[in-house]
Amino acid sequence: MSDWSKLKRKKEAMPVFIKTALSKSRLMEAYKKRPAYQQNDYLAWIKRGKQEVTKQKRLKQMLSELKKGGVYMNMKHKPSKK
Repeated sequence: MSDWSKLKRKKEAMPVFIKTALSKSRLMEAYKKRPAYQQNDYLAWIKRGKQEVTKQKRLKQMLSELKKGGVYMNMKHKPSKK
């Protein structure tokens, strides 16, 4: 479980469309295994997209990285490697 107590940024609420995508792709567990800052950063990054096409592109990238493991925002992330 992620430690949210050390998070220095505002905790982002998960929009329904992201929760649905994580559930449908069966990646919610992989998402929840990521550190709190990564979970929060993914949500903020996706939500900041101004156009729906941008939000969907970012969502797709997050899902791909969670599925693949070992990647966070196009950077290597050894702790999540599968």
